[in-house]
Amino acid sequence: MQDIADRLNISKNSVSQALSGKDGVSEETRQLIIDTANEMGYTYSRGRKSTEEEAGTFVILASEFAFSKRNFFGEIYLSIEKEAAKRNKRMVIQSIDHHASEQLILPPILFDPSVEGILILSHITTPYIQAVTGTGIPTVLIDHHHPDLKADSILTNNRYAAYTAVQHLIGLGHTRIGFIGNIQFSPSYYERLEGYRLALYQSAIEYNPLWVFDHAIEEMDDVFNAVQKLDEQPTAWFCVNDGLGFLINSVMYKLGYQIPQDVSIVSFDNGQLSRITTPLTTTMDVDFSYFGRKAIEQLFWRIDHPEEPFIEILLPTHLIIRESTQHPIHNQFL
Repeated sequence: MQDIADRLNISKNSVSQALSGKDGVSEETRQLIIDTANEMGYTYSRGRKSTEEEAGTFVILASEFAFSKRNFFGEIYLSIEKEAAKRNKRMVIQSIDHHASEQLILPPILFDPSVEGILILSHITTPYIQAVTGTGIPTVLIDHHHPDLKADSILTNNRYAAYTAVQHLIGLGHTRIGFIGNIQFSPSYYERLEGYRLALYQSAIEYNPLWVFDHAIEEMDDVFNAVQKLDEQPTAWFCVNDGLGFLINSVMYKLGYQIPQDVSIVSFDNGQLSRITTPLTTTMDVDFSYFGRKAIEQLFWRIDHPEEPFIEILLPTHLIIRESTQHPIHNQFL
């Protein structure tokens, strides 16, 4: 498609629309593209589909790691599948392994003429996502974005959510608040660090880099070794996800602290781990089903408006207060 677009000096999206029988190009341009495709030996499904035929296919792409996070992305997928079915769209799931990601090997399904749109869950790699969007197929990113990616994104409002979480801790009287999360892993985690810093700034609390573990590996030994070396422990922790919240909880107990009597913890996502810790963890709730609904809505909009500027949609969160945070009069270290 790019070769055809280059020869005719038009967009790849116009080529895709013409060859798949979609609206968006004039009949004269459509015929010119079809003639050029035939001349260049391009194989495609000719003509528009009748209403009795398959209405179209949406493809969901994600890394093997993302698909392994079933509690997080499972609910998003179920919502996507439900919304797509309402609109008579078939869903195809495609896992991208490390080799395909590194070698920029696109799955064959993307070259099926029935494919009308792509949803990408979380991040794969920026070059790989660029290769996907380079097909000209309308694409929406879910829970990921990057300045170099030309696609719409459905995102959690990470900065404001983190700000809310840390403000909750500050409201309890905490001024020694730690941060833990790997900001290299996801732009979302970097934004949560920004929200953490904004909350401290707004409350005139000094930022202490010794309490910020922004390259934390989500493993018990790494978290324990980092935290136990601190000369002065924070009285509260903001964790970028529930997994790290669970680990901080375990580390605090190993170091002899009680939660919430000595240390308060707030995590993020309201996943299963926040609901099985002892005590239960205060967390920022993300409406995963809403993610799916908004992603499908945006993909349909993008299909109908291929030339409109790319946009980011920020979805709200809300704080669920559980036993891991408490009023400061009960905390002996405040």
